[in-house]
Amino acid sequence: MMKTLDSLVWHHHKSAPVVCYLLTDRLHEGRKVQVRADQLPRTVAAWLAELGAHSPLVDELARAVCAGDWPAVHAVADRLSVDVAVAA
Repeated sequence: MMKTLDSLVWHHHKSAPVVCYLLTDRLHEGRKVQVRADQLPRTVAAWLAELGAHSPLVDELARAVCAGDWPAVHAVADRLSVDVAVAA
């Protein structure tokens, strides 16, 4: 069976599904947001800024999430007082 050019182009340009994460601020009750991996560091940094804090751990958390290193994600998130989970 011969494939048409359109079907080949469509197959080539299919993108991976966007994974979203549920981010919970443990210091502010009820504060939860659903974010993409690229939004995670900006969101956590903004939450820290509200407290007058800044941490290089925010970038470490983002790297761990992108790498799928969940033991590191949980360890760093604990130090930042946030929870990270894959959104359903």
